[in-house]
Amino acid sequence: MTVYLVGAGPGDPGLLTRRGEELLRAADVVVYDRLAPRALLELARPDAELVDVGKAPGDAPMTQEAINALLVARGAAGREVVRLKGGDPFVFGRGGEEAEACITAGVPFEIVPGVTSAIAAAAYAGIPVTHRRVSTSFTVVTGHEDPTKGGSDTRWDVLANVGGTLVVLMGAGRVAEIAKALIAGGRDESTPVAAVRFGTRPDQHTVRATLGTIADAGVESPSAIVVGDVAALDFSWFERRPLFGRTVVVTRAREQTSELRARLVALGATVLELPAIRIVPIDFTVPDLAGFEWVVFTSANGVDAFFDRGLMSANLDARALAPVRIAVIGPGTAAALARRGLRADLVPERFVAESLLDAFPAGTGRVLLARAAAARDVLPAGLGRKGYEVELLAVYRTEPAPADPDALARLRARGVDAITFTSSSTVDNFCDAVGAPLPDPQPSVVSIGPVTSETARARGLCVDVEADPHTIDGLVEALVRKLGQ
Repeated sequence: MTVYLVGAGPGDPGLLTRRGEELLRAADVVVYDRLAPRALLELARPDAELVDVGKAPGDAPMTQEAINALLVARGAAGREVVRLKGGDPFVFGRGGEEAEACITAGVPFEIVPGVTSAIAAAAYAGIPVTHRRVSTSFTVVTGHEDPTKGGSDTRWDVLANVGGTLVVLMGAGRVAEIAKALIAGGRDESTPVAAVRFGTRPDQHTVRATLGTIADAGVESPSAIVVGDVAALDFSWFERRPLFGRTVVVTRAREQTSELRARLVALGATVLELPAIRIVPIDFTVPDLAGFEWVVFTSANGVDAFFDRGLMSANLDARALAPVRIAVIGPGTAAALARRGLRADLVPERFVAESLLDAFPAGTGRVLLARAAAARDVLPAGLGRKGYEVELLAVYRTEPAPADPDALARLRARGVDAITFTSSSTVDNFCDAVGAPLPDPQPSVVSIGPVTSETARARGLCVDVEADPHTIDGLVEALVRKLGQ
């Protein structure tokens, strides 16, 4: 039984430490508040108890004393408890109070440091808190002290003359008062100031001003306020990414989302997952492959299902495919095959069924077509016309996924810039779930290929851009062309 006070970092889930991730994945109980990135909760076990203690300004569902008692009670009950805290637990995070509560109760605890916003928010805004030619030190101070202390121990007149960079956390509500005190203490009113709101998050926003003008610059909470000559430096990178500030809906099945989501997030987008379909495994038996000339795969899902549920259940492996040639549609399917140690014999220039038919040689043998349970008849019909006997093997099926009410609400609130579709089924199921019309103006519709585009238009959507090539990479490139800054 241990209570782990884990620093979650300032907002970017990628800034969580490896130790923090390890503990979060193993925790029985996760206690979190508004400053901890919600995406990190996906790392928790499905059966873990998740406790939201809020801690928003003026709205705390649980007092700090109640949080302390909760941590002690769960820890004393033999549970592995992660207290997930924004930033670092010991940098204005009240981690000290929670550690004291554990010591008093005799509950073992561990501190897992996190990346503090005092440094990270400035870095993501392109501001180094130290620079050899500008500032050789920095001081971190809170702008919001405990009101029950009966007084302040922050000497703004001293801080005004300490030199170097001053970073003020939790000071947005008192920025005018703080600036006035620093000027009165001797800091020049022309001293550069930068306020980084929601630092490291997709909605990060940086306000640049001076001590004399920051009071009227519209600084909002939560912001890290950087005071000093370094605040005039602008090595911006985070806010200059091509999709920064854009929100993109991903309609792929949740099982397929990771690659596309990672690409979009790396380009600065906020990804709203609204899976229109889900992949459902089905039972099937792989026939004797010695009787076939070709095996055709139409998707990476088909490859994975064929190997994981078909060959494996028959105690076979990739060697079972030695007698046949293999054709695939698209590099994604070819890559899934390569992960199994096999190379496709035929990959068409364009990644649609019609292009595969154009490239397929005429013949008289048998073809095994491994695909979804419900799919277009273009391939089997076309291969039949080329002289082949086609056997269909359904290796998985797709079905509509229930729509997330929160994601639907955001979509309808016009908070979305683009919607991506990677198949006709995602179009149909999305339209069935969302209904019509889409918010006006309609978010940009980005399609992976002509078949998907045709379905979208048939459902009344205006396709703004189509991927070329018809791959995830092509889809991302098309999105950047449409929305990129």
